[in-house]
Formats: sequence, C-alpha cells, structure tokens
Amino acid sequence: MNILIFGATSGIGRAIAHRYAKAGNQVAITGRRQELLDEIQAENPSKIFPIKHNIRETGLIPDIIQQVHKTFGNIDLIIVNSGIGKYNLELDWHICESVIKTNILGVTRAMTESYNYFRKQKKGHLVNVSSVASLMGNGANPSYNASKAFQANFIEGLWIKSKKSKKTNIAVTDIRPGFVDTKLAQGQTFWMADVDTAAKQIVQAIRKKKKVAYITKRWCLVAWLLKRMPAFLLKKM
Repeated sequence: MNILIFGATSGIGRAIAHRYAKAGNQVAITGRRQELLDEIQAENPSKIFPIKHNIRETGLIPDIIQQVHKTFGNIDLIIVNSGIGKYNLELDWHICESVIKTNILGVTRAMTESYNYFRKQKKGHLVNVSSVASLMGNGANPSYNASKAFQANFIEGLWIKSKKSKKTNIAVTDIRPGFVDTKLAQGQTFWMADVDTAAKQIVQAIRKKKKVAYITKRWCLVAWLLKRMPAFLLKKM
C-alpha cells in the first residue's frame, strides 16, 4: 500500500508511519523539522520517504500530493495528522491565530486536496486525526477544541459526499483520540494511552474503514456522555 502522512515527525504520526513501514508499505511523511525526518527515514530507509513541509504552507499541498503520486505511481491512503494546541487562559489572539492557521486552514486544505486527488483517481482512503475535544468547548483553550470540531464536521461532510458518489470508491475516516502520551498532551490526566497502543488502534480502525473511531476505544463512553451532558455540568469541567 502507498501512504502519505501529513504531520509524522513525532507522536501519533510517527508511530503510525513506523507501523505501516514495518509492515512493508511505502510511506511518505511530512514535517517541519528536517533532522526528525532524516531520523525517521534512517529507521527504515527503503520504505520511508521524507518531505519537509509546514502544513501552514497551504499552497504547497497539491504539489506534495503530486510528488508522492509520481514517486509511488498512486496513493492508496492519506492521513492528515498535523495539529497544534496550547493553553490559552488569557485568550491571547496570537495563540488563537496560530491554532486556526494550522488546525483549520492547513488541515482543511490537506483534506480538500486529498479528497480531490482520490476523486480523480476514483478510489482511495482519506483519514483525519481530529480529537475527542471536538465534542465540547474548552475555556482553557477555546481555539483548539473549536478547530477540532471544525475538522470533525468537515470530514463528516466529505464522508457524506463520498457516500453519495456512485462513480468513486472513497473511504473517509475521522480518528478521535482522547489523551495520548505526546507533547500535545499537557500534563498527566486520566486514561492516558501510550503512543504505540494508540497507533495500533488507529491502524486497526483504518483497516476496517470506520466512519469514526475513538482512541482508545473506551473514549466512546466519554463521547456518549458529553453529547448528553447538561450545560451546568459542562461548566464545571
């Protein structure tokens, strides 16, 4: 299988790339830091193909997809895993703007171009890594949760579009992790999954072509509760 992962130099993205490459797939990865890209490629040089790119450079995204297409001949799976999140208790606009540029503008362009690539190819699988945070607001970091809600709704729209099309065979999956032990998870909290466990469950969900998958699986319960929780309880969280 030929795979492109946007945002794979650390955390979940890196673990997924390693798992797919180890299984014999060809995996193109993107990230901002060349030294990390080189480090990951060195782990499996015949299967990992690094591309230096910041997801905020939205104009380069179509070129990256075409570059990977020319290298592999086709792309079967594209995973959009780029994202940032910072505490913003003082509601600093610059933090909000940074999150929006990455998690909304960059990620949306990656999803859009990926879906259009698969539509032209008439098949493929598009995956976005959003978050359980998409289900509710967050006073400590409003822009992060809002950006993940945007992603979840946008990719659901692509899922609906894919199901209405009779000329293409495109799978669309929304991965919603809870707390995973990465730099993005700030501090210790409950149900913290290690990166390898999260990556394993994500790969399983992708293989099954699920519409939505919570990582780890027990976060399905939290999602169910959040959708039904009254406002006065949400206010206390």
